[in-house]
Amino acid sequence: MSTWDNGTDCCSWMGITCDSLSGHVIGLDLSCSALVGIIHPNSTLFHLTHLQTLNFAHNHIYNSQLSSQFGGFVSLTHLNLSYCQFKGDIPSQISHLSKLQSLDLSWNSGLKWKETTWKRMLQNATALREIILDDTDMSSISITPSHLSNWSFSLVTLSLSYTGIRGHLTSQILCLPNLYELNLHGNSNIQVHVPKLNCNTSLNFLDLSWCQFSGSQIPSSFSNLTNLTSLYLSGSESSGSITSWLSNLQHLTHLDLSDNRFNGQFPKVLGQFTKLQTLILADSRTNSSYNRFSNLVALQLLQIDLTNFSKISWKFPKLQILELSENKLEGKIPKWIHDSHSLGHLELSHNQLSSIGQFPWYQLVYLDLSFNLLTDDNISFICNATSLQIIKLSHNKFRGTIPQCVANLSYLIVLDLQTNKFHGTLPSNFSRNLNTLNLDGNQLVGHLPRSLSNCKDLMDLNLGDNQIEDTFPHWLQSLNLEILVLRSNKFYGTIVSFKTKDVFPSLIIFDISSNKFSGQLPKGFQAMKSVVGAEVQSSFYYIQSGYGFILGSIDLEYDDSVTATMKGLRINLEKIPNVFVSIDLSNNRFEGEIPDDFGELHALISLNLSHNSLTGPLPHSLGNLTNLESLDLSSNSLTGKIPDELTNLIFLEVLNLSSNHLEGSIPRGKQFDTFSNDSYEENMGLCGFPLSIECNNNVPQQQYPSSEAEDKFGFGWKPVAIGYACGMVFGIGLGCCVFSIGKPQWLVIIFGGKRIKRRSRGNRRARTT
Repeated sequence: MSTWDNGTDCCSWMGITCDSLSGHVIGLDLSCSALVGIIHPNSTLFHLTHLQTLNFAHNHIYNSQLSSQFGGFVSLTHLNLSYCQFKGDIPSQISHLSKLQSLDLSWNSGLKWKETTWKRMLQNATALREIILDDTDMSSISITPSHLSNWSFSLVTLSLSYTGIRGHLTSQILCLPNLYELNLHGNSNIQVHVPKLNCNTSLNFLDLSWCQFSGSQIPSSFSNLTNLTSLYLSGSESSGSITSWLSNLQHLTHLDLSDNRFNGQFPKVLGQFTKLQTLILADSRTNSSYNRFSNLVALQLLQIDLTNFSKISWKFPKLQILELSENKLEGKIPKWIHDSHSLGHLELSHNQLSSIGQFPWYQLVYLDLSFNLLTDDNISFICNATSLQIIKLSHNKFRGTIPQCVANLSYLIVLDLQTNKFHGTLPSNFSRNLNTLNLDGNQLVGHLPRSLSNCKDLMDLNLGDNQIEDTFPHWLQSLNLEILVLRSNKFYGTIVSFKTKDVFPSLIIFDISSNKFSGQLPKGFQAMKSVVGAEVQSSFYYIQSGYGFILGSIDLEYDDSVTATMKGLRINLEKIPNVFVSIDLSNNRFEGEIPDDFGELHALISLNLSHNSLTGPLPHSLGNLTNLESLDLSSNSLTGKIPDELTNLIFLEVLNLSSNHLEGSIPRGKQFDTFSNDSYEENMGLCGFPLSIECNNNVPQQQYPSSEAEDKFGFGWKPVAIGYACGMVFGIGLGCCVFSIGKPQWLVIIFGGKRIKRRSRGNRRARTT
C-alpha cells in the first residue's frame, strides 16, 4: 500500500484494478498486506459497488464480524477472505452474490454457517466453480447430492476440511462431471458409502482422511477413479486388502495411506507407482527397497519398522521433504540421507540417534532432530544452512555454548534448544524474524540481551530452568508475546505494575515462578485483558509460531511447547491449547495483598501465587474467574474468611489454601464439597467440612481428644469434668472446715506451717454459747 498516494490516480495503485472504459474500481487485492483491525459496516470499502474481485486473504482482522455489507457487491465473481480471523454467523446476505464463481472463507475458525444461509447460497450462486470453506463451522449442515444439484455442471473445487459437516458421501457427488478436487479431510461425521461408481469421473484430487468408511473398508469402486493423481486416506481405520482398488490408479503422484490397518506388504502394491512424488505411510512394516521411487519429492514414514536402517541404500535425487519420526532409529544418520542434498525439510525426531555426522543439507528450511541422544559439543555446523527458518534440537544431550552464528541466521523463525546441556551466556543478537526462542532446561547464565526487543514478531520466549540473573525485562513489554516463561532462574527485584494498554497485549502464559522477585504483586494486568479478559474463545487451536505450509497431508508448521505447573503437577505440553491461560508467580518474595484486578482475568484456568509473603484477605473478585481449574494460594500469610463467591468456580478441580491464617467456616456447595483436608491444612482458624473441627457461629469449637481411660472404662470427658468440678467445690468446703477447727492436726501442720494450741473446754464452751 506504499504506492497509495492521494495525489495520484488510484487506478495506478498496487492491488487496484480499474475498468478500462468506465474507470470504476473492479478489483481490489490487499492480501498479505499486514492489515490490522476491524472492518466496520460503514467502511468506505463498501462504496466500491462495481467490484468484481475482492481479496483480503492473510490479514489480521481480529475477531471482526463478517459484515452483511459484503452482500452488496452484486457484481462480485471472486471473494477471498481466508486467514483473516473473522468470527460470528455468516450473514444471509452473502447468498445474494449470485454471480460468484469463487468463494474462499477458509481458516476463519470463528465463522459459523446457518443451514438457511447455506441453502440460499446453493440456490442463488449457481455459477460457483470453487468453494473453499476449510476450518469454518458447518456442524449444522448436512451434505447431500440434492444440495449440490444446482452446481452439477459448474463445480470444480469443493474443499470443506475441518468443518464438522455431516452426511453421506455417495457416488452421485464423486460423479459430478467437472469436479476436479474434493477435500473433506478431518470430518469424522462424514460417512463414505460408494458401493458402485459407474461414471467417467474427472476427479484428480481426493482427500477423505479421518472420515468414516462404510464397513471400515475402502470400497473397491475406487478403482474407477482412474484420473486421480492425489489420494489421501489417512486415519480412516480401514482394513482389508488394498490391491483390489489401488492397482488401477496408475497416475498417482501423491499418496497417503497412513494410520490404517491394511493387509499385505505395501511395497509390492506400490512398486508400480513410479511417478510418486509424495508417499506417506505409518503403522506398517517394511523391509523392501524404495529405490524405484526415484521421483519422490516427499517421503514420510512414521512408526515404520525399518529393518537394517543403517544398511539401507536408497537414492532419492529429488527428495525435498523427509520425515522418519518414531522409528527407533539408532546410531549415526546414514549415508543415503546425507546424500539427499536437495532436502529442505528434515525431521528425524523421537528416535535414538547418537550422531549427526556430516551436515551437507545447505538448502534446509526446517530441521527437527528433537528427542534423540545427540551429544555434539558444537552445533555451529548448522550455520552453513543459511536458509534455515525452524531449528528444533530439543531433548538431546548437546553441550557447549550457543553459537552466535546460529542466532544470526537471517531467516530464523524458531530456535528450540530446550532440555539440553548448553552453558555460558546467551548470544548478544538474534534474528529479527524470530518468533520462538525456547531455551528451557539448560545451564545458561548472565543477563538477557536487550537486542531481543528488536524481535518484533517474538511470540514465545521461554528461558525457564536456567541460571540467568537479571531484573524483570520491562523492555519486552511492547512485543506481542503470547508465552513468557522465566521460571526457576535468578531474576530479582520489583515488577512495575502493568497499567498501560500496550504492555504484553497478547500474553496467554506468564510464568516467573521460583525466582527472587519482591515487592507488591504487579497490579492491573489491563494489558493482558485483550486476551484473558474476554470469555474463552469458542474456537480451539494449538499455538503455532512462525509460518509454514501443508504439502498434501504433511504439516510443516511448528507447534510451540511448554513445561508448566498445573493442578499441583509438573506437566509437559508438546502442543499448547490456546485456552491454556495461566499465571504462575509462586516461590518468590512478593508481599502485600492480592489485587482485585486478578478477578477480571476471566479466561484464566490456572492461578498460582503460592509460597510468597502475601497478606490480607482473599479478594471476593476471585469468584469471577469462572473458567478457573486450579487455584493455589498456599504458604502465605493470608487472613480472614474464605469468600462464599469462590463456590461459583464450577470448573475448579484443585484448590490449595493451606499454610495461611484463614479463619471461619469453609463454604459449602458445588466444587467445595469435593475438596479434601489437604486444601485447608495448617489454617488453625478454619472449621467445617471437610475438617473434623466443627463450627459454632463460624468459630471453631474446641474439641478434646479421647483418653485411654475413656477407651478402657467408657468414660467420656464430660462426666470427668462434672466430677472434677464437684470435687473441687467439696474440697474447698472441707478445707475451710479443717482450718477453722484445726483437725486433723497433721494436715493443718502440712499446709498451715505451725501447730495450733489446744484451747480449754471452758473457753470453748464460753465461745460457743
